[in-house]
Amino acid sequence: MLLSMQGIPLGTRASAADQRAPLGGGARSSLAPTVGLVLLSWNRFDLLAACLESVRRSDYRSIRIIVVDNGSTDGSPARLRERFPEVTVIENGRNLGFAAASNIGLRRLLDAGADLLLLLNDDTVISPTMIATLARALASDATIGVVGPTIYYAAEPRTIWFAGGVIDRFGQAGHPRAGEQDQDGDAPPRDVDYISGCALMVRRAALERVGLLDERFFAYYEETELCARVRASGYRIVIVPQAKMWHKVRPGDRPSSPVYLYLMARNRLLYLRCTGASALTILVATLAIVRTAASWALRPRHRAMRRHAGTLLTAVRDFWLGRFGAPPAAVQQRQSCPTTPGGRPTSQPA
Repeated sequence: MLLSMQGIPLGTRASAADQRAPLGGGARSSLAPTVGLVLLSWNRFDLLAACLESVRRSDYRSIRIIVVDNGSTDGSPARLRERFPEVTVIENGRNLGFAAASNIGLRRLLDAGADLLLLLNDDTVISPTMIATLARALASDATIGVVGPTIYYAAEPRTIWFAGGVIDRFGQAGHPRAGEQDQDGDAPPRDVDYISGCALMVRRAALERVGLLDERFFAYYEETELCARVRASGYRIVIVPQAKMWHKVRPGDRPSSPVYLYLMARNRLLYLRCTGASALTILVATLAIVRTAASWALRPRHRAMRRHAGTLLTAVRDFWLGRFGAPPAAVQQRQSCPTTPGGRPTSQPA
């Protein structure tokens, strides 16, 4: 059995149920690598259905699809099985978070022999050529471990939401081209620090080398840390501008829910620890978060964020006490906006 650095088992062999014909767009080509696609679901059937319809229109035919349901109460699993019989649905019964739920799907697909693994958000629509373009990029260069598409706002189809992530030495992650009008959609692939988990394709060999998502993150930074592990193992992380998709979030939105703020603060520090940052670097990042909390609490111009200052301090406390996984109940009870299937607020950072 293959094990990740966190002791999370990878694939071993396909079960009899998983040895049937590949699921998704059509019959498997003997020449095409099998793409295993993981989608999470939580009470957002209409969004998920639109995403799956776009996958059905894909010109890549060797696709196996797994939807991992994180405890939906709207009948989504039954509706999925009826409308999309080609999809395997796994029901968790509760919200395990993005990392753990995604790992369930990844593990099943690795067991089934998938060559390439694709994480995809449910509130997206992909172009018919996206999967083939990403798969072709991986096939063209064995040094590439992870690829991702340019992601646009669905409401503004030429405005960029994500075109490659950067992260500084203190764990601050960002999307530097967010909000720009795309002028180079046919530019060649280029190296970046990380690919968003909104749409991330990774080759099987890379996962076998470094392991699955670290479930301590619960949600946010887990894909960034995975990319760091993949890069440290010798692979490249590449954005492929010719691959395109659209994300159903509102331009300019920046989430300010307690769950989001908590996870981003705590997980930033966890990311630094996981990637071998020095104690001094982690301390500087910690003080930066504490300074932000103080500014929110004391400065009049931040009065709208004043009620969230304690959330940042809770995140810092929990990091230093080694409390990871789902946010504490007190933070979840303050949640002020809907969340995605993986526990993420519906608006993600631009």
